[in-house]
Amino acid sequence: MLIAGIDEAGRGPLAGPVVAAAVILDAADPIAGLRDSKELSARARGGLTAEIQARALAWAVASANVNEIDALNILQATLVAMRRAFEGLALAPDEAWIDGNRCPPLPCFARAIVGGDRDVAAISAASILAKTARDAMLVDLDARYPVYGFARNKGYGTPQHLAALARHGPCPAHRRSFAPVAQSAFDF
Repeated sequence: MLIAGIDEAGRGPLAGPVVAAAVILDAADPIAGLRDSKELSARARGGLTAEIQARALAWAVASANVNEIDALNILQATLVAMRRAFEGLALAPDEAWIDGNRCPPLPCFARAIVGGDRDVAAISAASILAKTARDAMLVDLDARYPVYGFARNKGYGTPQHLAALARHGPCPAHRRSFAPVAQSAFDF
């Protein structure tokens, strides 16, 4: 039975897309060291990303952009990104196991697993791919909008990011529907 693990990265930040990944691991070729991406250093995630991409039966990464997040809300945009990642797989899985308590509409059996990124290898792998991809996107955004420190804060509302938001107002990468951005004194 082919099982796709699905997870996301970037629900809480004030800027950037929400990114999801779907991974079908090869049961005959387990990958050591898989766990929740938040428990791994950036270096460890990078090494595991290369290993997952080389050894998984199938993997895909997809996102929902800032405009979709603002139009749909973060939960619905996350489910859209998850569905897109699932649809990007080169193989059709028999089941999809999703980290969390909600499943996107999929054409196969889908199971939500709270703490799945910690307990299920395929979901851990998806967590790692999603976080690595999203972090790279925020480094790219930092090059375009350096005053916000996206390479360091990954879009989260750190004191430095909030200070830059207050000083410069939001940029196109900011989620206008999120309170600290919506409450800024700047007109959009």
